Amino acid sequence: MDVDTTGKISLDHIYTQPDPRAYFGTLRGLGYAIPELAKPFFADLIQEYRDARDVSVPTVLDLGCSYGINAALLRCDVTMADLYERYGDADGADLGELLSRDRELVQAHDGQKRVRFLGLDASREALSYALEAGFIDGALHADLEERDPTEPERERLAGVDLVISTGCIGYVTERTIARIVAAHGDRKPWMAHFVLRMFPFDPVTESLAAAGYETVRHDGVFKQRRFATPEEQSLVLDRLSDVDVDPDGLETDGWFYAELFISRPT
Repeated sequence: MDVDTTGKISLDHIYTQPDPRAYFGTLRGLGYAIPELAKPFFADLIQEYRDARDVSVPTVLDLGCSYGINAALLRCDVTMADLYERYGDADGADLGELLSRDRELVQAHDGQKRVRFLGLDASREALSYALEAGFIDGALHADLEERDPTEPERERLAGVDLVISTGCIGYVTERTIARIVAAHGDRKPWMAHFVLRMFPFDPVTESLAAAGYETVRHDGVFKQRRFATPEEQSLVLDRLSDVDVDPDGLETDGWFYAELFISRPT
């Protein structure tokens, strides 16, 4: 398998399919679990925001949303196991059948719709599926690492109440985060990012601090997925050593681990 510049195997192909079957088929074999582990923390933070800001239906930006997995988990009250089974059993279905089935799932939980989800991703195909299935309510196909948002994009970002992510930090850096914050002017969104330990979060923390945020690291670590190959594990262990992170008893046991950082404007 090819590896990217971080030492992780390249999984680009699973994010550019017209539907999420390749995504779930590949990640199921690697025990990918971080969206489900993140779900209760996101739910709690959303409720905390509702109470603190008196916003009944907050807008949540899922950064690097791919096929809308975080939104599906929160909106439809499903688990990763449910989704693995759902798409694993759909080999014979065409795209229209998959979308129709997912719309029915969303509609069955429409009465619980107390969050509006906006997805931002570099994959047009993944965004399109997430939007057509109804997992997200709006989509931004943009690479904010490379450029500022356009005026229409800035206007949409300015309406966001919370920003969440479950693995894109490291590929997405403080440049994207700073551009999202700048889009809001004086009204700044709360944030919760699950970040692999191989990617230092300090640059994002410092950028947010300069914009008036306080960032707190949540206690504990969270399994993301298993290493796909011994080579991937070896390269990631080297990277952890380079950033002075001790992998003993964690990544040495064969899993990627993430940390949770919550940022609120002071």
